[in-house]
Amino acid sequence: MRMDLATEPGSTERPNEDWMSAALPASGQGGALVLLDGVTPPQGDDGCVHSVPWFTARLGGALAELSGSRRDLTLAEILAESIRRTADTHRSPCDLSHARTPQATVVLARWDEHKIEYLVLSDSVLLLEAPDGAVRAVLDDRLDRLPPGSLASEAIADARARNKEGGFFTAAADPQVASRAVTGHVPRAEVRSLAALTDGASRWTEKFREGDWTAALELLRKAGPQGLIDRVRELERADTGRRYLRRSKTHDDATAAFVEL
Repeated sequence: MRMDLATEPGSTERPNEDWMSAALPASGQGGALVLLDGVTPPQGDDGCVHSVPWFTARLGGALAELSGSRRDLTLAEILAESIRRTADTHRSPCDLSHARTPQATVVLARWDEHKIEYLVLSDSVLLLEAPDGAVRAVLDDRLDRLPPGSLASEAIADARARNKEGGFFTAAADPQVASRAVTGHVPRAEVRSLAALTDGASRWTEKFREGDWTAALELLRKAGPQGLIDRVRELERADTGRRYLRRSKTHDDATAAFVEL
């Protein structure tokens, strides 16, 4: 089994808010992957004394532990319990009801000799490659399906769309959000590799249109996750006219994982 991981902050002046972990049990018969993309709040407007990296480290740590140790729980149950544990660590003095309380997108994958389970919440992506080379992207596309203009400002996004019915969902302080995640499983024999990307890394396909998901996975196989991130950075620097980036930040935290089973 091959595992390659890479992450890079969007700016040297800010901490990386992504978080990633991969685990292989001693038996060698399975594994787990956790990928989080912390949501950057407007400065001083999240109702919490803790940072986003603080949150992603604690949520990610709980997810990694439970994914490896509690095979009796589904990934949605693991996410719910991990959110509950993390919320309990800062319920006071933080305002966890605040729309911008620390939160993150989530990708989970767990496998054994029989099947691969997956969970995706918000706009990170999981890629599953079949033995014949066909690639399936597991996406939670609710953010993309919001009506045009509904995200004209962060305030509108928080008030009308974030973690609300008809909007989009992220892992914050409410364990029930786990029921909103995209989940499923496939026989292990039907997957030869998988990859997970935060939206800072998936820009190669989703913003710059350099290739489809099949091409993105092939780039990961040949150049590795760091090679994909390096290419994204080149494209970002070259887009001086904001043709592709438009109103998006020039550089975002970028994290990628590639697992060859």
